[in-house]
Amino acid sequence: MTTESVEPVSSVIPVSTSHSRLHKWVRSFGVQIIAALIVGLGLGLVAKYTGSTEANPNGLSATLKIIGSSYVSLLQAAVVPLIFTAVVSSIANLRQVSNAAKLAWNTLLWFAITALIAVLIGIGLGVLVRPGAGTGIADNAEYSGKTGDWWAFLTGLFPKNFLGLGASTNVVDGIATTNISFNVLQILVIAIAVGIAALKVGKAAEPFLNLNASALAVIQKVLWWIIRIAPLGTIGLIGNAVAVYGWDTMGSLGKFAVTIYIGLILVLFVVYPVLIKSHGLSVKQYYSGVWPAVQLGFVSRSSIGTLPLTQRVTERSLGVPRGYASFAVPLGATTKMDGCAAIYPAVAAIFVAQFFGIQLDLSQYLLIVLVSVLGSAATAGTTGAVVMLTLTLSTLGLPLAGVGLLLAIDPIMDMGRTAVNVAGQALVPTIVAKRQGILNETLYNAPRTAQPFTDDSEESTQSAPSTLVDTRV
Repeated sequence: MTTESVEPVSSVIPVSTSHSRLHKWVRSFGVQIIAALIVGLGLGLVAKYTGSTEANPNGLSATLKIIGSSYVSLLQAAVVPLIFTAVVSSIANLRQVSNAAKLAWNTLLWFAITALIAVLIGIGLGVLVRPGAGTGIADNAEYSGKTGDWWAFLTGLFPKNFLGLGASTNVVDGIATTNISFNVLQILVIAIAVGIAALKVGKAAEPFLNLNASALAVIQKVLWWIIRIAPLGTIGLIGNAVAVYGWDTMGSLGKFAVTIYIGLILVLFVVYPVLIKSHGLSVKQYYSGVWPAVQLGFVSRSSIGTLPLTQRVTERSLGVPRGYASFAVPLGATTKMDGCAAIYPAVAAIFVAQFFGIQLDLSQYLLIVLVSVLGSAATAGTTGAVVMLTLTLSTLGLPLAGVGLLLAIDPIMDMGRTAVNVAGQALVPTIVAKRQGILNETLYNAPRTAQPFTDDSEESTQSAPSTLVDTRV
């Protein structure tokens, strides 16, 4: 019996490099999201032009709505435990950072600086474009929803229960329905207090901190499973938005919508690149790193829902140390909103004033700046942009009925606003880390594969030496 040599398969059948490139391209999270956007747009148009309306949706539209809302519900379900465990862990990790107080101060300072730039752009566009002049809309809008309030913000800092949860019951036709809600700001306050207390307790708190770290790892694993199906959620969210609203819904508000998106584009693609470049960092690397989170923010319309991915790309792609990123990114997700709390309320307030024929003076423009820079925290855990707009209008003494004019196209506006919010929430930690000399620039400049997901069991080394280079992201 003779033994024949067998050539390796690779030497007999040449490997197709084009096939490998195609496989890598298909696995790209960004490509999957873009493909889902296209599919969702197509299905939404089919639903709309087959007779679907908001009051009477057809089968396709109802299916898209269920898929989209279910995906958002999955994201929101993990928000409370994620924020609590992430913030407690971040405070515990700050004990390893010698300049924690300085990092926190610089983070808040850059939140304010970028918000100031964004609101000035919004005011400039509102004055130049005059989106509220000659709209042709009848003055019959009303608004009776939740409004922003400075006093409510201050009293809202004090939690009513340990989890920062609230409940409201509505009775319709004798049937009571109870809705559970949570206040992100209160959860943040609770987590900060618990984290500081654990540090003060010292060694006796180690079992608690270890349990919290384990819970965080489990929650993140579940969240990665949810985020991996983001393309499916995207199809439902975009499809339903197109079916219900459609681009023609903008109508005479198109000028306002275009003005908002011009402002968002200027901040995202002009202001942010200038800030990145001025700190000696690659603009291309920033966008290639943060883009998966920006895409998810655009389709989910939720900075909190995008938080896990935003924090992941900030650490793994942009090279921000975990101890700092786990503090700055959750804080930014609740208070750093260049889209919702700066550009949008500035342009919208000017729109309302122009629509009702009210002339704004310099002091009122300064009030818009003040509210936008300081007021975003007052909307944490609420319907951000709408409540922020009511806060701005109330401060300026403008009619709240103006909010009703803009609600019809709010979902379309919210996509762009959230994308800018998320980009800013990753930008500020990157800038601060660079200025403080703790940014891992080797990791920042590493090649990207457009795949932000890796097994969580492999990432424990990421929080160790800053010399580690993870080119899988």
